Amino acid sequence: MENNVKLAAEIVWKNIPIEKEKEKLIEKVMQKCFEVECIEPTSFYICVTLTNQEEIRQINKQYRNIDKPTDVLSFPMFEKQELEGILQKKQPITQDILGDIIICTSIVEQQAKEYEHSFERELSYMLVHGFYHLMGYDHMVEQEKIVMRQKEEKVLEELELTR
Repeated sequence: MENNVKLAAEIVWKNIPIEKEKEKLIEKVMQKCFEVECIEPTSFYICVTLTNQEEIRQINKQYRNIDKPTDVLSFPMFEKQELEGILQKKQPITQDILGDIIICTSIVEQQAKEYEHSFERELSYMLVHGFYHLMGYDHMVEQEKIVMRQKEEKVLEELELTR
């Protein structure tokens, strides 16, 4: 990545070793998410934190009252309608915070084995999934789940990371 290009996300390693190759993948996936949604990556700040099971368990307990580890957590700064209003203005946006995505890499590794695909594909899916939560999409209602899954699959297809 050239020095004059703004990164699509800040990447934080918490309680696990830094892996530069994963950082390149994260940046590529986040850039593609913005591209597919026709959003300038410099418009929004996203923090992607990679961590271990204990750390994500504590965060899950603190913010969701669920005392167990999970694969990915997303903390959006906007409600979906509010974000849509910002994006529809089509004016240059001074950088705003879109939100945080927190991923447990050991759970991602386990799931990649379970689903019989690569770690890269599973990590990419977690990033895309987290991104769409930040964009206000959810999967609790079947119709919303269909829309969210279609968007996720489109990004993964463009990255050539399909199942």
